[in-house]
This record gives sequence, structure tokens and C-alpha cells, in this order.
Amino acid sequence: MISSFNRLAVAGILAATSWATGAFAQSTEVKIAYALARDSHYGAAADGWDKYVTETSQGKFKFVHFPSSAQGGEREVIEGLQLGTGVQAVVVSSGALSNFVPEIGVTDIPFLFRDLPHARAVLDGPIGEGILEKFKDRELIALAWGEQGFRHITNNRQPIEKPEDLAGLKIRTMENPVHITAFETAGAAPTPMSWPEVIPALQQGAIDGQENPLSVIVSAKLWEVQKYLTVSGHVYSPAMLIVSPSFWDSLSDDEKKIFADGALKGKEAMRAFVDNSEKNGVETAKAAGMQINVLSDEQKAAFQKSIQSAYDGYYETYTKELIDQIIATK
Repeated sequence: MISSFNRLAVAGILAATSWATGAFAQSTEVKIAYALARDSHYGAAADGWDKYVTETSQGKFKFVHFPSSAQGGEREVIEGLQLGTGVQAVVVSSGALSNFVPEIGVTDIPFLFRDLPHARAVLDGPIGEGILEKFKDRELIALAWGEQGFRHITNNRQPIEKPEDLAGLKIRTMENPVHITAFETAGAAPTPMSWPEVIPALQQGAIDGQENPLSVIVSAKLWEVQKYLTVSGHVYSPAMLIVSPSFWDSLSDDEKKIFADGALKGKEAMRAFVDNSEKNGVETAKAAGMQINVLSDEQKAAFQKSIQSAYDGYYETYTKELIDQIIATK
């Protein structure tokens, strides 16, 4: 026979086990995917988002990370969000998103943003908020703008100092019509491809170069496959933190607020990473053996002039009024 004491002990153990099992069962898994490694600016955004949601929800949500394109290229994971299959959250570049919400392409116009404070003021203001809202019509819930920084050119052929140096350069771009048009107009041979293909293509000589922010150049250690870095700052490159509509609709109003606030924390972490990369990235690449040249304002003006005809198309697509509003933002 079991004594009264033992009965109480067994009951206590069962109760504790039941509570632990129940708490575990109530934990909702949130799969989050992004293109670069966990220690990149993408990972910084994901970690900031994860930390806030996990702590604020008291462990009700558990993030599972899929860095380094483990769930496929950006276009694939975005399509998965729309369908409600695969992951529940992503941190993705704006370049991939222009295929889903064309209006985001306005942020990719070359030489549109003066500096990081200008770009952040635009995205955090009415213009940026208006673009985020448009994602709902495409079965995507865009919660916050992320950031990659200003894009620069790397290649294995020569330093890029004047527009003529781009002639015939096989340069990887994102699958982004704004970027492709700009490089075609400048005389280069843009080659759109998803990020997982880029390093092998550079190693094999299928392309001469690529363009990305310092945050990517450093995180991906592009000096291992590229010789020249031109600090051109030709395009500001935002990113975005997005969840799937099916996951979003499963949340209570309080939970939605937690995820939305967490996305803002992720944005802050991503911007802090970019600030550090902008401060130290050139020296890091130089120390790793890359040959660096920095375009002067005069040189940038020459590049901008070389693609002036592309602006006529940008005005038709996004309206001159919107572009002027962005330029005028303080």
C-alpha cells in the first residue's frame, strides 16, 4: 500500500510534470528565415525580434532560426509566407520584395538618398508607412523596415572610378528592375540572381562582380572571392521584417502588438549593426586584402549623369511628385 506521504509526493510530481508539459505545449514555434549568417545584420534583426517577443510573451513563442538561406532564396521564402507554408517570419531585402509590391522599388533609385539619416527619416515617416500598408494587399504583413546600408561595387576586373569602367562588367544584381535598368543604362551587363548562387558564380568567373552594402560585404567575407571594392554608395538598400498572414491572423490583438513592437526592436538592432559596419567595414575589407577606392562627390555626379535617362522611366513608374517628396524630406 502507498502511504499518505507517498501519495502526496506522487501527486506533486504528476502536477509538476503536467504543468511543465502544458507550458511546453503552449509554446508556439515561430520559424524565421533570412539570407545571411546568424552573426550578420540579418541575424541581428532576427535576434532582436526574437529576444523581445520571447521575453514579453514569457516564453509563449519560441523562435527557430534558419539563417544562410537554409529555407531557400528570398523569393521562395516570401512566396511561402503568402501561401502560409514553411516559415512564419522573414527578414528580407527590398530588392526581392519589388516583385511583390512594385511601389517599394522607389527606394532603390540610385543616388536618391543623401545619407543614412535621410533614408531613415523617409522610411520612418508617412512615405515609408504608406509602403508598408501596401503589403497587406499581397498577402504579406510588413511590420517594420530593416536596413542594409548603402550599396557598393566589388569586382575582379579593375577599380571602378568612372562610368566607362562599368562597360561590359558582368555584375550580379538582385532580381530588381530598378537596379537592372540603372546598370544597363550605365553600360554594364547586370546579371540578376538569388544570393545563394552569387559566391559560386564569382568563384567560377561566371560574373565579374556584385554590389552590396558593407554589412553584406563584411558578413559574407567577399574579399575571399573579390579583389576590388569601390565605395560608390550608389543605392540605399533597406530590408523588411515580415510575417505571414495566416500566422498573423492566429494571434490575439495583444500578441500582434508584441510581434509588431518586437519587429521595431529588430529594426533598431539591424540599424545599429549597419552603423558599425559603415564605421569599420572599409578598414576590415582593406585589412583582408581588398583594394579600395572611394568615389568623390564629383565622381558620383558623373555616374548619376550617366544614368539620367533611366530617371525618365522612374518618374513614369513612381511619379516625379513622390521622388521629389523623398528628396525634400529633412
